[in-house]
Amino acid sequence: MTFSPHDQGPARILVVDDSPTNRYVLATVLRRAGHHVTEAEDGTSALALLAAPGPPPEVALVDVRLPDMTGFEVCERIKGDPATTALPVINISASAITTDDRTQGLTRGADAYLVDPVAPAELLATVTATLRYARARRRAENLADRLRLLHTCTLRLYHARDAEELARAAAEGAGALLHCRAAASLTAPQGSHLLAHTWEDPAEKGQGPGHRVHPAPPNERLPLLACWPCVDEDPVPLRAVTGHAKPERPPVTLLVPADAVTGEDEHGLLAQLAQASALALEALRSYSEEHALALTLQRSFLPAALPVTSRAELAVRYLPANERTEIGGDFYEAIDTPGGLVVAVGDVAGHSLDAAMVMGEVRHALRAYAAEGHRPEDILTRLDHLLACTNPQATVTLCVLLIEHATDLVHVANAGHLPPLVRSPEGTSYCLREHGPLLGLGLPHPPALRVTVPAGSLLLLVTDGLVERRGEDLEQGIRRLTEAWESAPGRPEEACAHVLERLAPQGEDDVALLAVRLEKR
Repeated sequence: MTFSPHDQGPARILVVDDSPTNRYVLATVLRRAGHHVTEAEDGTSALALLAAPGPPPEVALVDVRLPDMTGFEVCERIKGDPATTALPVINISASAITTDDRTQGLTRGADAYLVDPVAPAELLATVTATLRYARARRRAENLADRLRLLHTCTLRLYHARDAEELARAAAEGAGALLHCRAAASLTAPQGSHLLAHTWEDPAEKGQGPGHRVHPAPPNERLPLLACWPCVDEDPVPLRAVTGHAKPERPPVTLLVPADAVTGEDEHGLLAQLAQASALALEALRSYSEEHALALTLQRSFLPAALPVTSRAELAVRYLPANERTEIGGDFYEAIDTPGGLVVAVGDVAGHSLDAAMVMGEVRHALRAYAAEGHRPEDILTRLDHLLACTNPQATVTLCVLLIEHATDLVHVANAGHLPPLVRSPEGTSYCLREHGPLLGLGLPHPPALRVTVPAGSLLLLVTDGLVERRGEDLEQGIRRLTEAWESAPGRPEEACAHVLERLAPQGEDDVALLAVRLEKR
């Protein structure tokens, strides 16, 4: 066990003895050595002093022969109370001095046993030794508790979804570790400087402490290393500890009042938290960079522009999931062919680079088959054969619509996808629920459904990320979508915005919407 110089410093000591002369002698020796002494004349008053509010004693010196109970009983009561069980007890006696007496005292909880009269040097040496081990044990226990708290804080840092949440976690972690006000200063992956703190500003009254994160220009960060102004108080001198993930990265700085760091233990804990914060921020930065690259790749697989045609007005929305770096498999397509306008929305099962590659292959093949003039059901059959040859483990849902140029007919071929929605010019909405099997199963696809959709109607194709919710039946989501579509504006752009506002995606899956307004031929 490692000892600190503080382990042997002056202490608060309780002296329990029914003899005023003995109490005076013991208290005088202890006070001359710098200790703070409280006196009690019997066991009852001693236990009452221990239960009273205020700083507790660090050692109890208890005479064995007391008028109301023995010193052995007092020791057992002290050790049996969770609030005082760690208090060291030294028994002392001028009469109970046999081996059996000393054995009984130590067995019933005493940490040391002295025979009175005791030499002042022996008394002080015994008190010092008892204090040294008690304080070292208490310090080790406190450090273990703080290390457990540090572990909890570190887990929270790595669960942070963005730099603001990470800054809050770092500031609150520093405050919890050292039981003080704290702040954290860092540079977000996007380059903005953030300051989070655990106190309540007057301008933020009622919002509660621990949740403030402010943008901070770089030139405002350096003064924080000297002091901060606390509410209705003079500026407080600070201790700043920084953590670096890489030499070229800006540090994470934790700031606490200077008097909160009383030794190497506190400084070491703060340094570990600062380093953990820097590493968590670096992981967040890497995630942000990877996510941006993934989104760039994902968007490269989607159409660069929608066709402009007098037959229909088109609008599209594509929202990638925001809770992972994996690329999704949602896609859309629109191509104007001699036979009509072909629009489609699909979803490859899974979230990975492989799913995105399958998505790119299916979309390009779909575009090629549509340009060749194949009917929607034939496009599905050909795509099924393509998957069997190139990606036999993949499955895809896909809904393909062919909107004829010369008539009001719309051909709908649906391979296990969500049903398309139709809103008539009068404002009533309905689903086209007929569908065939998923792509990738090798099963035959039925003929396309042929429906008459007059000019002025709105068609909507979506992927399941818009309507699916955990623990909820899919039909509930479809009903919500239908209600939102019925109340949407008449233009595709505004209609898409309206649907997304009414059915805010949860961010767990990609979302694709393709809206089509049929115009007069």
